[in-house]
Amino acid sequence: IITNRATRMLAFTADRSDMTFPTDVTMPLYKDIMQQTPTAQCTVRPTGVTYNLIFNREAAPFNDERARTALALTLDRKTLVDIISEGADVIGGAMLPPPAGVWGVGAEALADLPGYGPDIEASREKGRALMREAGYGPDKRLKLKVTTRNIASYRDLSVLMIDQLRHIYIDGEMELLDSAVYFNRLYQKNYLLVVNATGSSLDDPDQHFVENYGCNSPRNFNGYCDPELTKLIAAQSLERDVEKRRSVVREIERKLARDIVRPIFSHNVTAACRH
Repeated sequence: IITNRATRMLAFTADRSDMTFPTDVTMPLYKDIMQQTPTAQCTVRPTGVTYNLIFNREAAPFNDERARTALALTLDRKTLVDIISEGADVIGGAMLPPPAGVWGVGAEALADLPGYGPDIEASREKGRALMREAGYGPDKRLKLKVTTRNIASYRDLSVLMIDQLRHIYIDGEMELLDSAVYFNRLYQKNYLLVVNATGSSLDDPDQHFVENYGCNSPRNFNGYCDPELTKLIAAQSLERDVEKRRSVVREIERKLARDIVRPIFSHNVTAACRH
């Protein structure tokens, strides 16, 4: 076990390890490896993992819809993707967007919903207005901890997220947790705002929606439970016509983005390399 990612990459390029961890090689690291070790065999592909935000809907300020909406409106997904993956990560809804994904939708299908519009500054101005309505502003900024897992990819994204929060009067402080502690905190809802990564075992709405958004599911960390969503999840599962099922899935995607359930930053694209 090599805990430092940079050291792991050096070990690989020095031929001291046979392969990288399958999701460890970011696009900048991939380019470095190919320059230093051009004989390495690397595969670039979506990982089935989304980067996302989880917030405690039962605790202030995120028990207030205005604060949740402001949070979505401050997101600049393109900048996050450009920095984290040099533009390789894919922006979309909860399901993996096409062409790699069968069921998901791209950002264009969500462009009219909070945080997906092209004018980031206009969105943030709306977010600031909502935060002022909720009692915050330039003279009364909200200070909170941004909890995340003590893994390089989580830390990198959290730094960028904290920078984006400041545009809506939120001063974030990163709280790093080891994995065992991290998941226990999520299950106990002992957090306010979390930068998270969610992996899906396969590209299928039954697995993804039920596990992450179904009422009483252990992985539905923020406890969102909506009768309309429950009906839609059941409806798409029963639908045998592929195009009709895809239409219901699209409706679910829009509802999740509109209700700001678990804002999705992007779908992760990384490389796995071997000698």
